[in-house]
Amino acid sequence: MEGKSVDDCLDLLMSTELIGKAETTVGKERARQHPKLARHSATLAAAVETLLEVTEYGEELSLEQVWESIDAIVPRRDLKAAVAAVTEMVPPPEADDDGPMRALLAERIGTVSGFLKTLTVVIEFGATAEAARVLEATQTLPRLLDGRKKKVTQADIDPGLVGGSWKRLVFRAGPHGSTVDKNAYTMCVLTQFHRHLKRRDIYAEASARWRDPRAQLLAGVAWEAAKGPALTDLGLPEDPSSLLAEHAMILHMALMDVAGQITAGGAEASVDDEGRLHVAKLQALPEPPSLIDLRKRVVGMLPLVDLPELLLETMDRVPAFTRAFTSTAGGTSKLADFEISVAACLTASALNIGYAPVTKSGTAALERARLSHVMQNYLSAETFAAANAPLIDTQAKIGFAQMLGGGLVAAIDGMRFVVPVPSIYTRPNRKYFGSRRGLTWLNLINDQGAGLGAKVVTGTVRDSLHMIDVLFRRDGGRRPEVIVTDTGSYSDVVFGLVHLLGMQYRPALADLPDQKGWRIQDADYGTLTRFARGKIDLAKMKRHWHDILRVVVSIYTGEAWAHDVMRMLQRDGNPTQLGEAIAHYGRIFKTLHILTYAVEEPYRRDIKGIRNLQGSRHALAGRLFHGRKGEIYQRYYKGMEDQLSTLGLVLNCVTWWNTFYIDKALTQLHATGYPLAGEDVARLSPLVRKHINVIGTYTFAPPDLGPTGVRDLRDPDTEADDDLL
Repeated sequence: MEGKSVDDCLDLLMSTELIGKAETTVGKERARQHPKLARHSATLAAAVETLLEVTEYGEELSLEQVWESIDAIVPRRDLKAAVAAVTEMVPPPEADDDGPMRALLAERIGTVSGFLKTLTVVIEFGATAEAARVLEATQTLPRLLDGRKKKVTQADIDPGLVGGSWKRLVFRAGPHGSTVDKNAYTMCVLTQFHRHLKRRDIYAEASARWRDPRAQLLAGVAWEAAKGPALTDLGLPEDPSSLLAEHAMILHMALMDVAGQITAGGAEASVDDEGRLHVAKLQALPEPPSLIDLRKRVVGMLPLVDLPELLLETMDRVPAFTRAFTSTAGGTSKLADFEISVAACLTASALNIGYAPVTKSGTAALERARLSHVMQNYLSAETFAAANAPLIDTQAKIGFAQMLGGGLVAAIDGMRFVVPVPSIYTRPNRKYFGSRRGLTWLNLINDQGAGLGAKVVTGTVRDSLHMIDVLFRRDGGRRPEVIVTDTGSYSDVVFGLVHLLGMQYRPALADLPDQKGWRIQDADYGTLTRFARGKIDLAKMKRHWHDILRVVVSIYTGEAWAHDVMRMLQRDGNPTQLGEAIAHYGRIFKTLHILTYAVEEPYRRDIKGIRNLQGSRHALAGRLFHGRKGEIYQRYYKGMEDQLSTLGLVLNCVTWWNTFYIDKALTQLHATGYPLAGEDVARLSPLVRKHINVIGTYTFAPPDLGPTGVRDLRDPDTEADDDLL
C-alpha cells in the first residue's frame, strides 16, 4: 500500500506537465510574435543592405550622406522602432534558449508550493553522488516557502545549482545588495529534481516504479549464486575476448560477402554515391487459386457462434482455464455456475459494454450483484495471466497451430486507446488521440497467433523502453528466439540487450537508406566502405563487461525491470559509459541485421508476415472492443490493466477456438480427398472473425455439443445468412 501510494504521488508530480505547459505557452507566444518579428527584421535588413551598398563607394562619404541614403529606404523613426521591438523579442547573445520558459515557470509557484512543503517529508528519497546536492536543496524548500520567511539571501540557498538564465531570475539587485527570488529558486531546484527523478538519479526507496534501478542489480552473494547458471544459459563468458573476436570475424565476413554480391549484381540491394543502401519495396506474393479456395472453404466451414458461447466452450475444453480464477485470498469459488458468471464478466469487460447487456434478473449467475462480486474478487491481471498460460500451451499442441510456426518467433507492437476521462496515466498525442489523451497497450504475440503477454504504457512512449519487460514477463508459452518490432521501436542499446539475453532482434526497417553501418576491422569493403563508416570500440566493451553481465543477468533472473535499467543507462537522452558499451555490442548485430535485410527477400518477408499477423490480431481486438466507441473509461492504472488484460484473454480464447475448429475443418477436407498444400495451410489465419457474433443479445447457456462433443461444421458450398454473422 505504501509503495502504491508513493507511486501515485510521484506519478502526479511527473505528470503535472509543469515544464511542458510552460514550454507550450512560450512556444505559442513566440509563434504569436513571429509576424511582428519578421516585419521588423525585414526593416533592419533593408537598412543594413543600404548601408553595405553605400560604403562600397569609399571613405569619402560623410555620415550625413550615409544616413540620407538609409532614410530614403527606411525612415529613421521606423528604424528606431524596429530596433526596440527586436531587442525586446530576441534574447541577448549571452542568454540561453530556456530563459523565457524559466521565467514563466517562476510565475507558476502556486501550482507546486502545496505538495512541495510535504513531498520530501512524507517520502524518503535517495540520490546518487551526482544528484545529492539537488536532493539536499529540495529538502530545504519547505523552509524557504514558509510564509513567515520574507527575505531570502544567498546563505539560505545553494548558489552552485543556479546557472544559465536562472541567475538573472534568481538573483535580483537591491538597495542593500543582491537578494534572492525564492519562487524562481524553488522552480530552478524543482526542474533539476524533476530531471534527476526521471532518470532515477533521485529515487524513492518505497516506490515500485521510482526506486533505484542500480539497487536491483545483483551484487555480492546473490550475484555469485546467479552468475554461473545464467551465463551458461545465455552462452556468455566472463572473459569476452574470444566471443568478441568471433563476432568481429562474422561481421567482417558479412560485410565482404554482401559487398561482393552487390558488386557482382547478385543482390537486389544497391548502394548510392553517398554509401546508402537501397532495396526494392516488397511486392505482395500472389495468392494461388488453391489458397483462395482453401481459405474460402475453411472460413465457410467454421460454425457460427456467439462470443459468450465461445468462451463457455473454451472453458469446458481447457479446465485449467477456469481453475485459474481464484479469489484474492487464493481459494477457489464454491458458487454454482461460476463459469457462467466469469464468462459474463469477461464479455462485459472485453467488449467494453458494461454489465447492463449481460445481466439477467432471475438468473443467479447473471445477477448484477453476483457479477460485481466475481469481478472484484476473482478477476484481475494476475488471474488473467494464470488463465492465459493453459490456453497458450494447449493451442500450441493443435496440429494447425504447429503448421503456422513453432512458437519461437514473436512480434511486439502497441495498440492505442483514447481515454476521455481525466487520468494521470495518460498522455497527449495528436496523431493517435486527437485533442484528447490516451495510452498504449503493448502486446506480444507468437507466430501461432497466441498473445504471450502485454503491458499498459502511459501515452505513446518508445516501445523499446518496455519491450524487454514484456518478453520476460510473459503469461505462458516458450520464450521466443526471434523478436520482431516496427521501425520506431529499436535503438542500439536494445539491440545489445536483446542479443545478450539470448534472442535475435529483427525490427522492420522502413528507412533503410538512412541506416548507418558499423565495422570493427580497418578493411576495404568496396561499395560498403562508406556505409560501414562507424567504428565499434571493442576495448570499451571489455572495460565494462563485468557490469554488462550484471545488468543482463539481473534482467534474465527477473531481479530488475528492463525499463528501469534502460533509464539507468541514459542521461538526458544520451547513453552513459555503460550504456554506450552495450550500444557498441548492439551495433554488431544491428549491422548484420541491416545487411541480411537488404539482400535476403525471405528474411524481409518473414518479418512482414508476423507483423501482418499482429495487425490482424489488433483488427480482431478492435472488433471485440467496440463498446463506448472503443475508448477506455478507467481512471487508474489498475483498472486499465485489468480491462486490457481481459481483452487479451478473450482474444486468446478466440484464437484457441478458431485454431481448434480450423484443425477440424482441415481434417475433414483431408478425409474427403481435398488436396491440402502445406504452404497454403501455413497462410491461413487463426484470427478470422466474421463467424463470431459480438453485437446484440448475449446469452450464456452452455452449448449443447451433441454426442461428439464438437460443433457441426458448416457446408462451405452453402451461403451463410448474413444476418447471422
